[in-house]
Amino acid sequence: MLNRIDLRGRVLSATELRATLPRAEIDVDAALHQVRPVVEAVRERGVEAVLEYTERFDRVRPASVRVPRAEIEAALTTLDPAVRAALEEAIERARKVHADQRRADVTTTVADGGTVTERWVPVERVGLYAPGGLAVYPSSVVMNVVPAQVAGVGSLVLCSPPQAEFGGRPHPTILAAAALLGVDEVWAVGGAQAVALMAHGGTDTDGAELVPVDLVTGPGNIYLTAAKRLLRGLIGIDSEAGPTEIAILADETANPVHVAADLVSQAEHDPLAASVLVTTSEELADAVDRELAGRVAATKHTERIGEALHGKQSGTVLVSTVDEGLRVVDAYAAEHLEIQTADARAVAARVRNAGAVFVGPYAPVSLGDYCAGSNHVLPTGGYARHSSGLSVQSFLRGIHVIDYSEEALREVAGKVVALANAEDLPAHGEAVTARFPGGAE
Repeated sequence: MLNRIDLRGRVLSATELRATLPRAEIDVDAALHQVRPVVEAVRERGVEAVLEYTERFDRVRPASVRVPRAEIEAALTTLDPAVRAALEEAIERARKVHADQRRADVTTTVADGGTVTERWVPVERVGLYAPGGLAVYPSSVVMNVVPAQVAGVGSLVLCSPPQAEFGGRPHPTILAAAALLGVDEVWAVGGAQAVALMAHGGTDTDGAELVPVDLVTGPGNIYLTAAKRLLRGLIGIDSEAGPTEIAILADETANPVHVAADLVSQAEHDPLAASVLVTTSEELADAVDRELAGRVAATKHTERIGEALHGKQSGTVLVSTVDEGLRVVDAYAAEHLEIQTADARAVAARVRNAGAVFVGPYAPVSLGDYCAGSNHVLPTGGYARHSSGLSVQSFLRGIHVIDYSEEALREVAGKVVALANAEDLPAHGEAVTARFPGGAE
């Protein structure tokens, strides 16, 4: 049975809701003291330090960091045909959705002879991370690579932890996904040392240069997240991702089998994964609990799922109305939010805070994880109140190009000088008047 919070008949403020709702306790700061020595060692000693930490944490020491291109291509030839077909479909759908996100340059005429153009320029080199801990995530390869490629990023490196059972290389399915996407630079390195190596670069065991990146994207554990926090500034990062979350807003029309199956599907990721049901129906909540009892016992990762569902980060929240439920899910700001109510589309249109919204009984989160065409790298931990998921925009920078003629500058010169003097920065104004020795009118 999920823990229950009964909010029926209570009107809580946004602050009170954030304090009351289930949430995993993730203290990235606490991990910093463990991660800092790793990051500093990689900065100082490069690949030698990377391989030492890899041997300690992953219990394998790869012969080299970079995976030979032939091994990447070979992984594709041995990929299960059904998995290959599924990955190809996921790639095609993701490319279709992300292609529509590409922004065009825009030029605005501010005055006669004066324009400002916003150019969208891709990041030059990006490091993409695919986790390899409790599960294998070729889908994360797709979700990171596709928007970067659509954005026009010219240089990509994919990092994924080496696996002892595969000779110190990333999982073959990860390599095969890279091959399908045309990514031929893969590093067998995981965790904090992967972020550090992508940030600082180094020299591989064969003397080849490992070129540093400008931006790192992709989810990982708390140590990878801590490394991102430490290195932010030297590199850009997409987000500080925490454990995965699902919230389901449901009323009496929802099917408890669907609801329970979806809660279990997210709990399968991690013992810290959050599964939250927000419902107007106590009868539905009871039916979901009954369904969970049988489903959890019968599924593969029973222990992991049970720990997640009974943790403080998961639970059922009872509300009086769907409107109150919307207030709750907006305060929670879930990574994944399902709407399983009457007129689900209209209810979903009113959601303000969520990484992604899944509408109705036939749009489960699992669809978004793989083949919806949407991106599954999404904000967690309430970050959806202010941040977006990974997209083409994550890999683009807007650069303003200012182009003014002599007359256009002359026309506004007096106002520039007035504002410069108001800020007690007279040299700013003089930088304009110096261009007009005879005086600007």
